[in-house]
Amino acid sequence: MIQQLLFVITLCIAIFFIRKRVVRIRSNINLGKAQTINDRKPERLQNMMLVAFGQKKMFKRFIPATLHFLIYIGFLVINLEVLEFVIDGLAGTHRIFAPYLGGFYNVLMNIFEFLAIAVLFACVVMLIRRNVLRLKRFWSAEMTSWPRLDANLILITEIILMCAIMIMNASDQILQGRDEHYAATGTLFFSSFLTSTLKHLNTSTLIFIERFAWWFHIIGILGFSLYITYSKHLHIFMAFLNTYYAKLEMKGHINNMPVVTNEVKSMLGLTDANAAPAAEPGRFGAKDVNDLSWNNLLAAYSCTECGRCTSECPANLTGKKLSPRKIIMDTRDRMEEVGKSIALGGTGLADGKSLLGDYISKEEINACTSCNACVEACPIMINPLEIIVELRRYVAMEESGSPAQWNSMFQNIETSFAPWKFSPADRFKWASDPSK
Repeated sequence: MIQQLLFVITLCIAIFFIRKRVVRIRSNINLGKAQTINDRKPERLQNMMLVAFGQKKMFKRFIPATLHFLIYIGFLVINLEVLEFVIDGLAGTHRIFAPYLGGFYNVLMNIFEFLAIAVLFACVVMLIRRNVLRLKRFWSAEMTSWPRLDANLILITEIILMCAIMIMNASDQILQGRDEHYAATGTLFFSSFLTSTLKHLNTSTLIFIERFAWWFHIIGILGFSLYITYSKHLHIFMAFLNTYYAKLEMKGHINNMPVVTNEVKSMLGLTDANAAPAAEPGRFGAKDVNDLSWNNLLAAYSCTECGRCTSECPANLTGKKLSPRKIIMDTRDRMEEVGKSIALGGTGLADGKSLLGDYISKEEINACTSCNACVEACPIMINPLEIIVELRRYVAMEESGSPAQWNSMFQNIETSFAPWKFSPADRFKWASDPSK
């Protein structure tokens, strides 16, 4: 009874803090401008199932995709066992499904153990790739000590949790022959290799080891669930939302600004004469997170920090300062800073800082070629280009701060309808010159 009470208290504490964090994340995303996305639902569902659930875009790079797939499948399937943990914790039972599933329970448990070993193997290889082989995309400028530590902490935690499962199952198998409380599961292949190490221990010690491993695993799962809300591993859940709400237009399509579109239509007399007068235009482009759409902020929380976008960016590859991954990470960091300030009763967006300038420089956004390589590379359909374009629009239209060459081009387009300084009448004279 005491264990049941402790379990209920532990579960309630975890739910309280996880819910609190989820509410904070939701309010941070709502800092963005309103945007209605409810079109083409079958296509959106297809994207979610193929890209987020089916890992479709991951397999453009086979080795990391295979490792990630092992962890992903292990996460989905092994956590089915957590359901049994929860029921056992609440009811005070032990392996409650075993009597009902009979021999199939043994099959399931062996599958779970195989996946646990696969997850353990994948995590070890990923740690080697990050810390021994030191792949370039994991050691670029924006991957400071915290992003690297965050990834390592998750991988090490997963290794420890998988080891806890093996130790729990090994001690459980020995106890099945000593204590009737422990339901028979049949031989579990992988954990049986550990039984020879444990079988010389007395029953009370084995019960302590089994219970300790059980509690360690369930507290580890609950702690992991809370930790990932502060981590880049939040993409485990957010990837499904991001792929559903991702842009469906062709990748070369850039959204028009409704305020500018309405103004142009008004100048050309294309608006409805009986329509209500347009509201005073707000800020052109984006200077801070509240100028971006909620969908852009959702994407920032979905980022896996894998660096595929930056590794494909031609500007970054030629030594320029731009890193699409950094753009997304900076957006998330600024959003977190503003949300924390508001939650503490502070000034929020009125803190004297802004996304543009304090986090992202003009040099970075001006280096972008709008080629969409980063959008194509992202395994969960994040669009860094949308944020870059909005920041550049602010610089160009609110600050007139674009490079001099750009301003000359803008002026030529405005006066001559072309990037070159030729009048419309002179533009095609070369075609009528016999010497050409």
